Amino acid sequence: MIQTATEIEGFIIHKNRDLFKRGLTSYMFTLPLISVITNILKWSLGELKLRFRTNLTHHLYNQYLTGYTYYKMSNLDNRIANADQLLTTDIDKFCESATDLYTNVSKPLLDIFIYVYRLTMNLGGSTPGFLMIYMVFAGIFLTHMRRPTGRLTVEEQKLEGEFRYVNSRLITNSEEIAFYQGNLREKLTLLASYGKLRSHLRKFLEFRVSMGIIDNLIGKYFASVVGFYAVSVPFFNENHPMLSGGNSGKRLQIYYTSGRMLIKLAEAVGRLVLAGREMTRLAGFTSRMTELIKVLNDLNKGTYERTMLNNIKNSQKEFSPGQGEMIFQDNIIRFEKVPLVTPNGDVLVKELTFEVRSGMNVLVCGPNGCGKSSLFRILGELWPTWGGKVTKPHRSKLFYIPQRPYMTLGTLRDQIIYPHTYEDMRLHKKTDEDLMQFLDLVQLTYVEQRENGLDAVEDWIDVLSGGEKQRIAMARLFYHNPQFAILDECTSAVSVDVEGKMYSYCREAGITLFTVSHRKSLWIHHDYYLQFDGRGNYDYAPIDQSKDHFGS
Repeated sequence: MIQTATEIEGFIIHKNRDLFKRGLTSYMFTLPLISVITNILKWSLGELKLRFRTNLTHHLYNQYLTGYTYYKMSNLDNRIANADQLLTTDIDKFCESATDLYTNVSKPLLDIFIYVYRLTMNLGGSTPGFLMIYMVFAGIFLTHMRRPTGRLTVEEQKLEGEFRYVNSRLITNSEEIAFYQGNLREKLTLLASYGKLRSHLRKFLEFRVSMGIIDNLIGKYFASVVGFYAVSVPFFNENHPMLSGGNSGKRLQIYYTSGRMLIKLAEAVGRLVLAGREMTRLAGFTSRMTELIKVLNDLNKGTYERTMLNNIKNSQKEFSPGQGEMIFQDNIIRFEKVPLVTPNGDVLVKELTFEVRSGMNVLVCGPNGCGKSSLFRILGELWPTWGGKVTKPHRSKLFYIPQRPYMTLGTLRDQIIYPHTYEDMRLHKKTDEDLMQFLDLVQLTYVEQRENGLDAVEDWIDVLSGGEKQRIAMARLFYHNPQFAILDECTSAVSVDVEGKMYSYCREAGITLFTVSHRKSLWIHHDYYLQFDGRGNYDYAPIDQSKDHFGS
């Protein structure tokens, strides 16, 4: 296009109308092809980024949602504080930066090859040689100057993640904060987090501006000076085969064509040099992605890292995560000298021993922080065992219902069968009639009528009351019909008569219960009690209905 445009301008200067029309027509027919090629290149780069992001997203989510890795990352391992930021924003920026780097390297390399070849053919090797030598040294110098960019990028993404986390906490806990009238305190927290982010962004901006000044001076303006000198060498050479003689018009046309090519060459080399800036930015995102992948691999192998106080580490040398043994066997739960230890290393119970067989309902009680939740987290394989031996059914045969049941996005049917899908429900040969029976057991058939069927889609967290959500969770338990169920104060908002009906059905269905509750009305539905005193001791024995085991 440079050669054609130069020829057309030459025809205008020489007033050659016929050649001008012919050249202009040829040029016009070329433009649509150039336009199509340019936009196909843009589309291909966009598609490259999208496919790269899709593949990486699928890979990381496969790792993140394997087993309980997502739980362990936020509760056991504290190396990554903002997994959501890494899995969304940082992946997008990483893929965009990687694609831009490919663009900023491949296209300039092609341009450099073409223009060096054409300039060498027209002017000799000295002209492009001067410019290439200059740009190589300039690139080395600028790359060295940009070294802090990677570290600053990592810090920026970390502070952005922290700022987003503080905002998400305000949304998640808005009701509690409103009751406390804590808006001013939360405002201080938010602005403090933003203040750290703002200070870093300003520092990064000042660094980029100063680097921009150096980039322009070395990559653009000084390069122009070198370019003028480089192109002058063959023109001042009286013995040059193509530039000797008195034909100033020919020399002018060669100079004009070569000058444009030299400018394009300088731009190509400049883009290649400035690609170092994108590379240092990409290095920051790569560091973030590498950290995420390393932590995911560690967690999937069963190892985790957590900052512990030195005194805890030193005082609990006899314990370490993963030392315990876990055996899978149906219809029995047995703990043999199993310590209850938190991820931080705090020992709640030094040795816990008890056995529960199917049909033996157990009531678990004790003060806060005594080890009840730790017991269930070990039982659910959320926490590693620090010693002893645990015998239990496979995790699919255990079901946990918390005090505040989780409501998923979807239909009323989805709330009952969670985590199954509708296809899973059909594979398990369950029907909507079965679901209605479960709703009838928990006295919630009116919800199905009120919301116009099981296919109704609502924001169930807000639509259902606390007691309704707890009863939906019990209907969910009846649907899955596990060997053992852990009920963690899950009927606290349910009336005693409905509660008794649900517990009676569990015994009829053969579901063995671990219940955390202090309601006396539940004693009749349990056979044993496991009581922790909060000082490292416990008591496991049959329930005598005539006695008050837990204190009035």
